[in-house]
Amino acid sequence: MNSADIKVDLFRKLDALKGKSLKEAYGLLLNYINSHQDPGDWNDLSDEQIDALNLGLSQLDRGEGKSHEDIITKFRDKYS
Repeated sequence: MNSADIKVDLFRKLDALKGKSLKEAYGLLLNYINSHQDPGDWNDLSDEQIDALNLGLSQLDRGEGKSHEDIITKFRDKYS
């Protein structure tokens, strides 16, 4: 598969997505692109910061995360 074929295939797959799935794919793609454009940010983190981020990612992988909506609701209830 050449570059043009890959781009067309990717476009078709993105074009078929709707709503939340499209937004998630967009976010993932931007994160991937941005992470490969400026790796210096990661390299500037302390070991403790890297460990904390890796811990958070592993917690998400285990399904221990909370949704954005839940967090916002909690803080609105607490501080409103």
